[in-house]
Amino acid sequence: MKTETKELVLVTGGSGYIAINIILKLLKQGYRVRTTLRTMSRQDEVKSMLSAGGIVSFDNLEFIQADLMNDDNWHEAAVGVTYVIHVASPTPATRPDDGDEMVKMAVDGTLRVMKAAKEAKVKRVVMTSASGAVLAGHKHHPDIFTEDDWTNLDGKIDAYQRSKTMAEQAAWAFAKENKMELSTILPVAVMGPILGKDFSHSNQIIRTILMGKMPFLMKMGFDSVDVRDVAELHLLAMTKQVAAGERFLATTGENITYKEEAKFLRQNFGDEANNVSTREMPDFLVKLLAVFMKDLRMPATFLGQNTACSNLKAKNMLGWQPRPAREGILATARSMIELNLL
Repeated sequence: MKTETKELVLVTGGSGYIAINIILKLLKQGYRVRTTLRTMSRQDEVKSMLSAGGIVSFDNLEFIQADLMNDDNWHEAAVGVTYVIHVASPTPATRPDDGDEMVKMAVDGTLRVMKAAKEAKVKRVVMTSASGAVLAGHKHHPDIFTEDDWTNLDGKIDAYQRSKTMAEQAAWAFAKENKMELSTILPVAVMGPILGKDFSHSNQIIRTILMGKMPFLMKMGFDSVDVRDVAELHLLAMTKQVAAGERFLATTGENITYKEEAKFLRQNFGDEANNVSTREMPDFLVKLLAVFMKDLRMPATFLGQNTACSNLKAKNMLGWQPRPAREGILATARSMIELNLL
């Protein structure tokens, strides 16, 4: 007997690290998936990553070309869709020096997706925001961060955090005005196994440490979460009625320093971790170097700040159970080694 095909889900930005894992989980659960790509030439790459994750048939997967920076095809992308999972972020070839431009791209892109979802009368939108929309700009915040917190847009924050915060705020305002169901997922540093050459900024930090390109570590800690658990949380937020109108931080609830991460790698990877340093750099030196090194500017804004986040809401309301942080960090390193990315 042929089972009834599940609903069609639109996932934006299908080649991205989080999006791939969401598509993987949707296909394994029998959903049909339509996903957007800015360039259709990446279809084979997406299929290759999904194959690496265990998908053997692509009968329930379709692609459509759409770019967050223009209106083309967004209406067509949402037609016939039950749910939208909006993961994509606008990624210009080079990061604009003008922070306002980055914010505008993020807000405009989000509103394009929300408008298309409204026209298509979708049941619910689940948006991937970021913990950067919660914890930035709070130099004096001793308490653990929760979903009730919002980034302080008046604080000294990076354009990335500003763009994530304002894009999420724009989505909530649009949803309220148009009586739409919206849930947002706010991942911390995303770790976990890599399926191809598309991986997260947090994965890149593990790679840099393993390659010995970080001889001195910044004295700071961040929460992390496994990408497989981030994907699971998106599906829970999509299907559980109580998730409508709610934000959910995606974190293991463990705040781990760069030094502790480096020690994990040294303890578990033997010769592969010979280049890993556990030496730390004083804060004043990080701030000085950040003047000249773009890569340090965003992390430098978090020096001396608490960044610990709570996962109690996702666990209590949705029954979400993330694996330990250590597991995700080691899975990142293991797949980096296996894919010869070092």
